[in-house]
Amino acid sequence: MEDVLDVYHRPYDGDRPLVCIDEVPKQLVSEVRSPLPVRPGTPARYDYEYRREGVANLFMISEPLLGWRAVRVTERRTARDFAGVLAWVVEEVHPDADKVVLVTDNLNTHSTACLYEAFEPARARRIAERLEWHYTPKHGSWLNVAECELAALSAQCLDRRIGSITHLRRLAEAWEEERNERQVGVNWRFTTADARIKLRSLYPSIRE
Repeated sequence: MEDVLDVYHRPYDGDRPLVCIDEVPKQLVSEVRSPLPVRPGTPARYDYEYRREGVANLFMISEPLLGWRAVRVTERRTARDFAGVLAWVVEEVHPDADKVVLVTDNLNTHSTACLYEAFEPARARRIAERLEWHYTPKHGSWLNVAECELAALSAQCLDRRIGSITHLRRLAEAWEEERNERQVGVNWRFTTADARIKLRSLYPSIRE
């Protein structure tokens, strides 16, 4: 926890950009009957029946110091999918950075091993050498800014029936573009000093 908190309080460094990544599944659901549209004095009405269309996955890539984020919609969330996101961040978003300072949770797919599963060894090694990993602790995923961004995305964009991955991508892209235009940033105030006071019960008790 203290490691992640210290990372958040580093000044911005273009050679070592801070990138937070998290993911969430989204159940795809389509309408069985066409909704009744809005009319004066009457809201839109939806039938209680629906059809399941599978599950998609959304990767959130957040740079809190810049007020920038990207949403990558995939059909699955395997180690290969995560490796694809890492490759995109390192090779396309930050091709000239010395290191990408990465904050993520400790899901089993979140390790350097995913790169070797997805790419040939030489490319996997090149990407791995440019990543500086920082893991949120178990039950501490709230420390990941990307999870906060996913909460905003879910409340503002995903709180409806979405029947296809194509439609999901369109909605996520529109949300991403609007939020980036406003450069919505994160003012992270919780510090290591705060943690040692407010979360004192989580620290081991040392007796003299």
